[in-house]
Amino acid sequence: MTPPVTGAIWSALPLPALMVGYVKGQETIVDCNPSAEQFLGLSRRGVLDRAVAQLIQMDVSLDTALERCRANRAPVFINDVHLTIGTRTPVQCSLQLALIGDRPDLVLVLINPREIAGKLGQAEGIRQSARSVIGMSQMLAHEIKNPLAGIAGAAQLLSMNLRPEDRELTDLIVEETQRIVKLLNQVEQFGNQRPPDCGPVNIHDVLERARRSAAVGFAAHMRITDSYDPSLPPVWADPDQLLQVFLNLLKNAAQAQPQGGRIRIKTYFEQSLRVRGGHGEEVALPIHIEIIDDGPGLPDDIADDIFDPFVSGRENGTGLGLALVSKIISAHTGWISVDSKPGRTVFRISLPRAPHASILTEVS
Repeated sequence: MTPPVTGAIWSALPLPALMVGYVKGQETIVDCNPSAEQFLGLSRRGVLDRAVAQLIQMDVSLDTALERCRANRAPVFINDVHLTIGTRTPVQCSLQLALIGDRPDLVLVLINPREIAGKLGQAEGIRQSARSVIGMSQMLAHEIKNPLAGIAGAAQLLSMNLRPEDRELTDLIVEETQRIVKLLNQVEQFGNQRPPDCGPVNIHDVLERARRSAAVGFAAHMRITDSYDPSLPPVWADPDQLLQVFLNLLKNAAQAQPQGGRIRIKTYFEQSLRVRGGHGEEVALPIHIEIIDDGPGLPDDIADDIFDPFVSGRENGTGLGLALVSKIISAHTGWISVDSKPGRTVFRISLPRAPHASILTEVS
């Protein structure tokens, strides 16, 4: 089913809105507005043609409500629904269902999340707390690194007077202190990230820098391919910070497959995604980059928290790489999401185009 043409009103709706049609025996999403993309944590491309039941669970039968709306050709209102997306905490919502004009096959579903307003009211306090936690982490990292250096040095001195067979313990001390120092360096880097110095950037230049670096280093065992849209306009971004983002995502994909596999880098242009900027203005994010791997996928128990600090699916992982990626993209007023299942994991980044950007020439 072809999604209906939508206009400015559809894009500007502050509530998540879905257009649902009965396709091949199941209620299927045939369109969604930008607010629904943010609510679901997926881009429009990741939502279209998906069964509603695949993305949303609730404590009432939405199928029954949709059938009643079509049969009676009248709106249906459902209050106090507990709606769940994936494994997230249920959100209390009200639903409004209505037919779309002269299209009896399509039903508009408006979602009014009642808990969002309260959460938004707490947002500033949460940000203040987060800044305090980051500041405390930086201070502790700095203070802990000094005695660790002394411990490692003492262990190395002790090892000079030991027999080779007795050096195992001192070597272990040195290795573990070096591992902790590496973690503390990452904590400091996470807290010290400067604001982006944005300007017009050819996204393919940055991607190729990241690709070349990965191919001769941590991803040498992987096959990296690309599918670039050569007509993309410049993005409005800090190239050094974007390089760090792409390197982290490529490294994450490579580490998921130590025996080798494939990484695909894709870029494309799509106008539908919009977010609210820092001053409440609407920002279009038409430039999209996907890092796709054919690895085992994200563990179910961390999939919804993968961008939180210290959440990692790898043994001895620090959980700061993806948190830093999310922080950088957020500072660019961008959007990052992940869609993962065994055999296919897609990290998708959406960025604003540079003001008055002209179309780029083909990537060389």
